[in-house]
Amino acid sequence: MSDARTSDIQDAMSPGPLADSARATAVQHTVYPIIFAIAFCHMLNDMMQSLLPAIYPNLKRTFDLDFAHIGFVTLTFQATSSLLQPLVGLYTDRRAVPFALPIAMVSTFLGLMMLAFAGSYPVLLLAAAMVGMGSSVFHPESSRVAHMAAGPRRGFAQSMFQWGGSTGSALGALGAASIVAAEGQRSIAWFCVMAAIAIAVLSWVGHWYRAHGMARAKKAIQAQSRVSLSKRTVTRSLVILVVLIFSKFVYLASLSSYYTFYLIERFHLSVRGAQLHLFVFLAAVAIGTIAGGPLGDRFGRKHLIWFSVLGALPFTLMLPHASLFWTSVLSACAGLTLASAFPAIVVYGQELLPAKVGTISGLFFGLSFGMGGLGAAALGWLADLKGIAFVYAVCAFLPALGLLAAFLPDLRKRA
Repeated sequence: MSDARTSDIQDAMSPGPLADSARATAVQHTVYPIIFAIAFCHMLNDMMQSLLPAIYPNLKRTFDLDFAHIGFVTLTFQATSSLLQPLVGLYTDRRAVPFALPIAMVSTFLGLMMLAFAGSYPVLLLAAAMVGMGSSVFHPESSRVAHMAAGPRRGFAQSMFQWGGSTGSALGALGAASIVAAEGQRSIAWFCVMAAIAIAVLSWVGHWYRAHGMARAKKAIQAQSRVSLSKRTVTRSLVILVVLIFSKFVYLASLSSYYTFYLIERFHLSVRGAQLHLFVFLAAVAIGTIAGGPLGDRFGRKHLIWFSVLGALPFTLMLPHASLFWTSVLSACAGLTLASAFPAIVVYGQELLPAKVGTISGLFFGLSFGMGGLGAAALGWLADLKGIAFVYAVCAFLPALGLLAAFLPDLRKRA
């Protein structure tokens, strides 16, 4: 085993301080155990989050709720999980909190217990807020830890982290269908075991963060700060990245939310047949997520962002006019291409502002949650007004916003 690899393992597994020379060496290398631990906990976190909408039918019946009440539960969760993320990142950029991650998971644990045994509507809202607050702390802080442990492979670390979340959402839907839907509201308490496992793993990560992570982050800031950019260039680049996040997540929301309805209406498929095509699309998104980061490390993040967003345009333009077979192929190609952009966008933003890793992570993940939800609602209104086929004809042009990536500075060349 090489000396570099040995230092990686020591850096991850030992919570005690390293000697200065060993620590300086370890900063330069990727700490894979930490990255995999964060990805695993992201999987558990998003799996538990997906349980809330799964029990809406049970809650509606138990508490005699109307759809407005259900919508307010969703709003409470989305507000706490999306809007708080940038604020959490801003605070932890100024003041390191190594054990914020296990504390966040404790909030999720308590929220799930309250959700399982809620006896009134106010308690239900409080439970949704607790789960949302756990998510609002988890996402920016775990993205920060992945950045700390990444070494030179920042894109790979971000892809693994995001892939864990995508896998958790898929498994959560499966668990909701097989357990919660059959056993009811109280069965959510069993998923608290996952939260307890995550608390244990994240406590170990917290020890690593305190002993090694802050030193690695300081070294990374010193290295990245050598790339001097004007405030105007940084601001313009951040605005472009936000626009690209908008184009990506609104288009993906059109597919993840309404694709089955489109297939049923246009090709007269059964619900089961349409869901199989949706699975193909979601699998392509998962592949794109895990591939995007390493490709950005290899070819440069600006080029990957440009290719990922603008490269989806031919597929999205052809999709509304394709046969069933080619609709499935084109949707998979569009999903794979677009999904590869987000890991590169997050890391690019972190490299623009190396001292604001938490703020950038919270802002971008919060925007991804919020824009996806708002996009789904707006497209649903448009589908009621003009039809689902019209939605896909309009959304087909969203990837053209990828042309804006040409105005991003090439950080690799500047470095």
